[in-house]
Amino acid sequence: MSFTAANSMEDNPLNHRNSPLDSALALVKNELRAVDQTINSNLKSDVALINQLGQYIIQAGGKRLRPVALLLAAKALSVSESSGSERDKLEVPEHAITLAAIIEFIHTATLLHDDVVDESELRRGRETANEVFGNAASVLVGDYLYSRSFQMMVKVKNIDVMALLSKTTNLIAEGEVMQLLNCGSADTTEAQYLETIQSKTAILFAAATQLSALITEQPDKVQAQMYQYGLHLGTAFQLVDDVLDYTAEATTMGKNVGDDLAEGKPTLPLIHSISYSSKADQTTLIDAIENGNRDNLEAVLSIIKSTGSLDYTSQAAIEQSRLAKLCLTELPESEAKTALMTIADFSVNRVF
Repeated sequence: MSFTAANSMEDNPLNHRNSPLDSALALVKNELRAVDQTINSNLKSDVALINQLGQYIIQAGGKRLRPVALLLAAKALSVSESSGSERDKLEVPEHAITLAAIIEFIHTATLLHDDVVDESELRRGRETANEVFGNAASVLVGDYLYSRSFQMMVKVKNIDVMALLSKTTNLIAEGEVMQLLNCGSADTTEAQYLETIQSKTAILFAAATQLSALITEQPDKVQAQMYQYGLHLGTAFQLVDDVLDYTAEATTMGKNVGDDLAEGKPTLPLIHSISYSSKADQTTLIDAIENGNRDNLEAVLSIIKSTGSLDYTSQAAIEQSRLAKLCLTELPESEAKTALMTIADFSVNRVF
């Protein structure tokens, strides 16, 4: 079964009926179809398992925010003050489609590897690839997606693109190692945690939006602004996920509630709560992190609520969203710019 444009748009959690995001997604609907086609054509292999496993995880859907952010940023950066009333109907620049597909491949590869490392059983509401196909297959197909993405990068023939994406994948790997080192460590600080999620998660958002500045030949200042927009956006999303891990239903999150706790991950709600709870409650939290289980999930949730740690994390996400929108201030007004602002708002509205 092939990954079709219809599947990606209709099953996309961002594409809710009457959502303010409908108009944002509509701006890049045709481009997303082209991205889907590029993904399909580059997932083909003579090795059947690669095709089967690759399609399994790609078809799982997801928010696809990274390609969407890249495409919207490319449109927003192609607008000039004198473009006229048709300015928002601009086609995306050359290579934007390929780069959006590359970003999705890199993201998909990280998901495959993450789920093996975390021993996850559920993602996006269904069994993880490692549960269905095994750990070895998931790791190796993840490697295939990484290598395929670099083959696609070469075809773009832009050394700056290569430099950015190679640096990004290296930082993602470092972030994964940092997270591994932090697992089971109740001594992890807020600064260490933020560094980890920026390297592991937010950096790919940052690369996506900076790529748009690169291919539209923007000056260094604009490139830096778009990089920061993506970094703040990705950080906001991860912080909200930290909150939802303790508050959302499994059907909403697409994974089991308390999975982060079960994996011994000291996310921000836990880190903050340890600093502001009683000695007895600290012992409960530290034990939960160090032993990596959700046996005391109700007790942990009660503690992090009583210390205001979920609210603290939500406010941190709101601040990241605000900083992301500030990075767009100097862009010409356009529907694409408005859509980027809407995505930043959506990143935190999920928690309310």
